[in-house]
Amino acid sequence: MFVTVPPSLLSQTGLGQTGVNQTEPRPSGQDQAGTSASAILHTQGGVWVNGYEAKDSSAVFPGDVVETKPASPANLTLDGATVLIQPETVAKLQSNLLELDHGGVAVGTSKSFKVKVNCLTVTPVSNEWIQYEVSNVNGNIQVAARKNDVNVEHETDHKKPSPVTATESSHGTTVHEGEQKSFSESDLCGAAAPIKGTGMSVNPKWVAAGAAGTGIILCIVLCHGSPSKTPVSSSSP
Repeated sequence: MFVTVPPSLLSQTGLGQTGVNQTEPRPSGQDQAGTSASAILHTQGGVWVNGYEAKDSSAVFPGDVVETKPASPANLTLDGATVLIQPETVAKLQSNLLELDHGGVAVGTSKSFKVKVNCLTVTPVSNEWIQYEVSNVNGNIQVAARKNDVNVEHETDHKKPSPVTATESSHGTTVHEGEQKSFSESDLCGAAAPIKGTGMSVNPKWVAAGAAGTGIILCIVLCHGSPSKTPVSSSSP
């Protein structure tokens, strides 16, 4: 389910064998233009942001969609968190949250950085240093707690997320350190099929959100245009 990351990338990003930093990261810096970014993306190629191939040390902002190609992991460095994005993953960065469409991520955080998969949200139980992994492959959601515990919350009818109860899932509300639990996306969320497009496969609501804002993501999905040389959220101005 989770792949081995090349040693060269582990060395560059400071990741340990578990896929995340063993110590709490320092706050991320600023991009070359001097504007504070929500995250810095580290890649050795094969990673796209909003449909454009990203350079190493690119700035990533809330609303940006990150896609990794086969054999091409990436690392996001945020204030109080690091996120290893596994190959063949599509995820959208939000404020203190990563929305995972499919694929897998490994998170290390001391600021309760969350991962959301459809109607399920994985939330650290405290602000202590916590390491956990989340994957969504063919509607099978896996949550593994590597250091300390995480809660799995179930959002119903777009209301405030509430813990998954025993009647909703036999796996309970908490994944304890050393445990790994499975959840069915279709049973709990009624998952919709992702949109298939050149270079990207994203949730339909993400495309709608992009159209309501700048319309960039919608154009990328529908127009099938050739990517430019500069990523949408690049570290260069």
